Amino acid sequence: MLPDHAETIAFAGGKMLAAKDDGVGLITFNQPEKRNAMSMEMWNGFGEILDEFTEDSSVSVVILTGAGNKSFVSGADISQFEKNRNSADAQVEYDRVTGVGRQKFHDFRKPIIARIRGFCIGGGLAIAMGADLRIASADSEFAIPAARLSIAYAAESIKQLIDLVGPAHARMILYTAKRIDAAEAQRIGLINRMTAEESLNDVVLDIARTIADNAPLSVAASKVIINEMIKDESQRDMAAVQRVTDICFNSADYKEGRTAFMEKRPPRFTGR
Repeated sequence: MLPDHAETIAFAGGKMLAAKDDGVGLITFNQPEKRNAMSMEMWNGFGEILDEFTEDSSVSVVILTGAGNKSFVSGADISQFEKNRNSADAQVEYDRVTGVGRQKFHDFRKPIIARIRGFCIGGGLAIAMGADLRIASADSEFAIPAARLSIAYAAESIKQLIDLVGPAHARMILYTAKRIDAAEAQRIGLINRMTAEESLNDVVLDIARTIADNAPLSVAASKVIINEMIKDESQRDMAAVQRVTDICFNSADYKEGRTAFMEKRPPRFTGR
């Protein structure tokens, strides 16, 4: 997806891959033989990559994608269920182990785009919903099959689902466990955009490059403010909102933005 000169680094025994180029970081879920199902080890690798991209100021935006053309992430690796998720107590331990990577994903301050092609199911859909934007090819399919496994979908993920599609569509998705296609996913607001399979890379990269060219402090402030404003009013951290607002208005980039506008030239933002 990125140019050939972009170096790829392996994590989690090669089941998670990281690359970067021109302001864009790429994270690949790389278990195509299992339709990129997420194992516990992959969650650890995911967190390690996010740590790398957090510290790397050259990365302004991150794309998530699945290896191959058949799946984004098809859910959790069910082959680990019998050993690691066979009871409520085992589920607690599973959540503890994978929770480190999940928390790093939740706390990541840079924009994340989910590039979706093929199956985006269960835990895979939870990952996509945790991204800031979701762009999917027309041949993608979405579902939450919890009702077919007699498990409870995570409350936080249900909240994200409700925020995106509303309670009526959330009930339909969860109660029926049926798959929906990309056109329906776009109609109900589960994804931002559907595109032809052959255009997916270009569309996602165009959005990523556009974000990377914008003022990073402003984009980061927007992410913080949006995340706070969708919380219940009593839970909002308005001090954080004020803090990122002040950072923007006191920044050299704000001066550069004004100057570039007056001089009718593209701004050169530095993130300071």
